[in-house]
Amino acid sequence: MNYDAELDAKGLLCPLPVLKARKRLQSLASGQVLRMLADDPAAIVDVPHFCAEAGHDLLGIADADAGQIYLIRKA
Repeated sequence: MNYDAELDAKGLLCPLPVLKARKRLQSLASGQVLRMLADDPAAIVDVPHFCAEAGHDLLGIADADAGQIYLIRKA
């Protein structure tokens, strides 16, 4: 899938991956997609919750060698 911006949140623990995603999404236009890579085990719960609360669309989660990849479309 195509994306407009990327965020490497590997090595960051809760709540930093979500805080970094929120900050990165602020610079994107509505409808643009952020690809975030995270390896925090809590991110699998935190990122979907953040998207639901903020109104962003979580387009998908995929396992990667170094963690998970999250695709988030800005509301």
